[in-house]
Amino acid sequence: MSEQLTLIQNWLAGDERAAEALYHAHRDNIYRLAYTLLGNAEDAEEVAQDALTYALVNIRNYVPERASFATWLHTITVSRCRDRQRRKRLANFSLTEWLGWGRDITDPDPGPEAVTIASERRETLLQALQRLNPLLREALALRYWAGHTFREIADIMDCPLPTAQSRVRLGYEQLRAALQPMADGEK
Repeated sequence: MSEQLTLIQNWLAGDERAAEALYHAHRDNIYRLAYTLLGNAEDAEEVAQDALTYALVNIRNYVPERASFATWLHTITVSRCRDRQRRKRLANFSLTEWLGWGRDITDPDPGPEAVTIASERRETLLQALQRLNPLLREALALRYWAGHTFREIADIMDCPLPTAQSRVRLGYEQLRAALQPMADGEK
């Protein structure tokens, strides 16, 4: 039996330390997913807290045969993010900070030209991502950022498997087409 399932069973038996361990094991990933989808630190923190609290309070609803615990949490988080966006009537979100995390220039002492080029590339990518349909952007984030399979994306986004596959493919194609002029300019 996996450590996750052991913790879940212990939590179901009333062991609060197991709930705390589950919370700490998943909070950073849930926060990053919420931040990726919302683009706002305060909203992401609130959604992550809400999603984890909901999951722990409703742990009896988790069915291990249907999905991994992480996938179940991502489903809850995506749903909470959608609710937050509807309430705030957000059409788009900024990925500036998300794309900037851990994406430093590899040169330990980049010159001003390298910094400017990297900044321009990041800005171009951000603009292209922000122009995507939110469902396509969500599918890309789940596939390429969170590393989910198409089946998991379909479950999280509550759509058929072919729809999840199409959203990832269309999002990738639209992003590539938007960035093609930039790639042509480098040749």
